[in-house]
Amino acid sequence: MTPAKTPKLKMRSWLFAPGDSEKKMGKALASPADIVIYDLEDAVATENKAAARGMVHDFLCEHPGDRARIWVRVNPLDGPYMLTDLAAIMPGRPGGIMLPKVYGRQDVETFDKYLAALEVANGIEQGSTPVIVLITETAEGMFHTGDYKGAPRVAALTWGAEDLADSVGAATNTNPDGSYGFTYELARSLCLLGAAAAGVPAIDTIQGDFRDLEKLRLRAEKLRREGYRGMLAIHPAQVEVINAAFTPSAEDIAEARAIVALFAANPGVGTIGYKGGMLDRPFLSRAEQLLAQVVGE
Repeated sequence: MTPAKTPKLKMRSWLFAPGDSEKKMGKALASPADIVIYDLEDAVATENKAAARGMVHDFLCEHPGDRARIWVRVNPLDGPYMLTDLAAIMPGRPGGIMLPKVYGRQDVETFDKYLAALEVANGIEQGSTPVIVLITETAEGMFHTGDYKGAPRVAALTWGAEDLADSVGAATNTNPDGSYGFTYELARSLCLLGAAAAGVPAIDTIQGDFRDLEKLRLRAEKLRREGYRGMLAIHPAQVEVINAAFTPSAEDIAEARAIVALFAANPGVGTIGYKGGMLDRPFLSRAEQLLAQVVGE
């Protein structure tokens, strides 16, 4: 089992749009979001799901040049709608799929089989549809966040706090000051560690207050420093803030290139002098990882 063969895409901003609103889907696609996620799950009422499937399929067919950045969140694997979702949207060749409410790696492996069959049925290269997995929305899933290394199709991991609160029966997932409670900060940390173990980007969950862009900026910049590589968004106004926060600065890129060049010019050394200090191999690794965030680097 190998990850999906996916084009090298920026994955800084992932903007949701409900799959039953042509207006919101159009606005999302017109935004500078790296990836747009048309939602067939939580944002769509049960009575509207059939119509939403058709609308998402039509959007995919009408925008072939944007397909790589148009992903779809389907309904959960253990519910009654997921297979119908896939059957409706796969003829449109979505760029990728978001799989919610997983219980563990076995769900991803089962999902891979469904996707493979529908790829073959629609003339799509088998294994070419990548998946971002919501790995903390169930209590059981929290115990398996480190199990996704080599899982088929997995291109990124992300987490969610709202469904996790439902799963554990919590009245709230926040502290009195608005910050996430311990269990949900644990989920965020486990997502980061799980993504690192799997060798894929960690993508942070949404900020519900889409009007507070300064709070969003501070949060996104902090998370990038901690190792996250992108963030989910619920409003187009959030996208540019997220893109900026998760884009290495020109100064950061120049310094990373200098560090990589310095070690390349001195092969075999474990530590090396740089700007009056000493660098060891972890500094080289971090510089290489930063450059890997720059598409085309």
